[in-house]
Amino acid sequence: MTVSTGAARATVPTRACLAGEDLDWLGGRSVCVALDLPTTVVARPRAGAPGGPTAAGHWGAAVWDFLRARLPDLGPLPPETEVSSDAPVASGLSSSTALIVALFEAFSALLPAARRPSRATLTEWAYLCEFEVCRGGGMDQLAVSLGGAVLTRGRPAGLPELCEQLAFPGRWSLIVVDSRTAKSTQDHIRTVRAQAAARDPRLAAYLASADAAAGAVWENIRTRDLAGLTEAMRQAHRAMRDHQGMSTPFLERLRRLARSSAGFELKLSGAGGGGALVGVCDAVVSAQLADALRRAYRYECPDARVLEAGPAAIRSAGEVAAAPVL
Repeated sequence: MTVSTGAARATVPTRACLAGEDLDWLGGRSVCVALDLPTTVVARPRAGAPGGPTAAGHWGAAVWDFLRARLPDLGPLPPETEVSSDAPVASGLSSSTALIVALFEAFSALLPAARRPSRATLTEWAYLCEFEVCRGGGMDQLAVSLGGAVLTRGRPAGLPELCEQLAFPGRWSLIVVDSRTAKSTQDHIRTVRAQAAARDPRLAAYLASADAAAGAVWENIRTRDLAGLTEAMRQAHRAMRDHQGMSTPFLERLRRLARSSAGFELKLSGAGGGGALVGVCDAVVSAQLADALRRAYRYECPDARVLEAGPAAIRSAGEVAAAPVL
């Protein structure tokens, strides 16, 4: 198969989970919003002798091998890549998923147009490729591939059902507090799968509480009720913390400081044990809130980093979202 001699760029948003962690494979509703903290991959066909590892690391090779198993005649070595990201890594914002989806989109954009897989196929393949490592659900792949805000209902295997998609209100902003504390998604999923196999009542209680919170989160996004959304996200965080122990004393300290210094509510995004907290505010006051949080954390939590993030737009369905590099 002929591969383009040019280069291709794919830019994919990250995402914040506003409610329903783990429910994408346990069964239940989850709500994610795509963040304008994107990951960008530029892919170029290799020229000459193979070099060292590409900027995409092991995921570049994994994605290329996955494509080679399904698209005949691809060469053995992945394209050379350049990677940049505006989101903190390993923070519960799905930066790894954004990288994987961007690799699939950029690599496929190097193929002849008639041979490029559809957006739906690439999303499915990104899920399958990452599942082999993490064994998690597929809400992240849907969220970053589709953009906007998405409501999903989980299934034991495969991508979750997409229930609804909305443009996240443009007058709202998201504030991300990166705790810079380590988290392990694989360890977390392994633990929860053991709970599910043992029919742990704590997990059943979490599923019920988190599903109810996700329903409330979605309804308040739909009705543009910021106060209601904040309360529903608080309920989602409490379900994570109280039923499943996903939070930590340090994360709770960051939340308390946000409330006491700025009256701002934060929720853990992602599997927990570390990573990032997120909150939603009126865009008019986002810079003021972010500065207030930075001042509050400066002495007591100096390693924490505060980021402002706009919601990412809905991406065009059914197209490979990679543009040629001019």
